[in-house]
Amino acid sequence: MSASRQGMGAGERRSGDRGAMPKTLARQGVVQEELMRRVRFSVAMSLDGYIAGPKGESDWIVIDPDIDFGALMGEFDTMLLGRKTYEATRRQGGGAAMPDMRTYVFSRTLRQADCPGVTVSDKPTETLTALKATSGKDIWLFGGGSLFSSFLQLGLVDAVDVAIIPVLLGGGVPFLPHPATTAKLELTKHRVYEKTGTIALEYSLA
Repeated sequence: MSASRQGMGAGERRSGDRGAMPKTLARQGVVQEELMRRVRFSVAMSLDGYIAGPKGESDWIVIDPDIDFGALMGEFDTMLLGRKTYEATRRQGGGAAMPDMRTYVFSRTLRQADCPGVTVSDKPTETLTALKATSGKDIWLFGGGSLFSSFLQLGLVDAVDVAIIPVLLGGGVPFLPHPATTAKLELTKHRVYEKTGTIALEYSLA
């Protein structure tokens, strides 16, 4: 399992959770409005701030038995990858596409004809604007850190979900590579998984 697949647990309701639609009072009654799809950077991270080892390793990720990965995956129907993450995923055993999930790869060099099963785009703002304008589940910014940094700078990230794994790697792929923009976050949910010492934190962009 790659570092980005760890993500969050789904056992607790958070403020702004999709399961409870916000309600807007109107003069003629109560109008229920639909939440816009969110772009969520959901990853596992070592305590010293890396999402993969120096060679892209993910064997340091502890899988906590109390995390409901089925429920987590059910929150998404679209996945976003950068070129490096896409190519690494293919090297590990096939295509990057996942069942029941549309996959977009953002690259200026990859050709659509060479990437079966995924959609290649070099226009992130246009692509994300169109995706968020359609109905559906949340959008998983799978990785890697460079794509997260780019999307953050473009204002395309709505939430950050990080599972902090109790390990020090000493080097590797950073959570947020330099240079990066400053972003303020608001904590929406947290949980400690005592069996493994994993800490799950969920933030929205302030």
